[in-house]
Amino acid sequence: MTTFDFNDESPPRNSIATIMLYALSILALIGVMCVACFSITVFTNPYSALNPFPPPTMPALMSLPSITPTTIIITLPPTWTPTITPIPSLTDTPQPTSTLAPTPTPVSLSSTPTETETRPPSSYAFEVREGSPKAIPNIYHPELGCTWMGVGGQVLDMNNAPVTGLIIQLGGVLPGVKIPEHFISLTGVAINYGRSGYEFKLADKPIASKKSLWLQLLNQAGGSISPKVYFDTYDSCEKNLIIIDFKQVR
Repeated sequence: MTTFDFNDESPPRNSIATIMLYALSILALIGVMCVACFSITVFTNPYSALNPFPPPTMPALMSLPSITPTTIIITLPPTWTPTITPIPSLTDTPQPTSTLAPTPTPVSLSSTPTETETRPPSSYAFEVREGSPKAIPNIYHPELGCTWMGVGGQVLDMNNAPVTGLIIQLGGVLPGVKIPEHFISLTGVAINYGRSGYEFKLADKPIASKKSLWLQLLNQAGGSISPKVYFDTYDSCEKNLIIIDFKQVR
């Protein structure tokens, strides 16, 4: 006859399997947490050392140097303006006509012909504005008073809006003063005369001359876009600034 010990307190047989199941569950949970941490780290920082397949490194942005076109316009080579030299006018060698006989001093035989006589005004995009040239006191350099003489003005389009960036050339002769061969400026550099203003200093004192100086507008390729405008200067402190404005006509 088999006897049973009801006081036996040994654990049941399935308690070991339960403990192992709990241990595996905990390990699995830890593994899931590790995988989640890894995924979050790689997602937030793809370039992390934990990522076995990091994305390619983007190339650095190329910075372009800034452009300063004004240095190209102002610093002109000597051979850049071959078209500025005026074509000899046919009026320099006028042929005799029936009207020249009774008039020994015809007006058309001026010793300083202007280029406006060789081309019709409509062939230029710009002409002298009505009222120019005119002589006024030196109002833009009052500190210099009578120790300055110059010429200046502005350039306007067909709507009377300022036109900047055009080349304007001064040429001719002035008694006692050497005028450079390529004496140029740009419209828009002397805003005292307006947004498209320009200015040339001629001398340190007023000097009289009779149509021996001229101005002409050029485009950026050096081509003439206005006729040569010859003007007078005066030996008066009340007329030591010559104003010459240009207006677009077509």
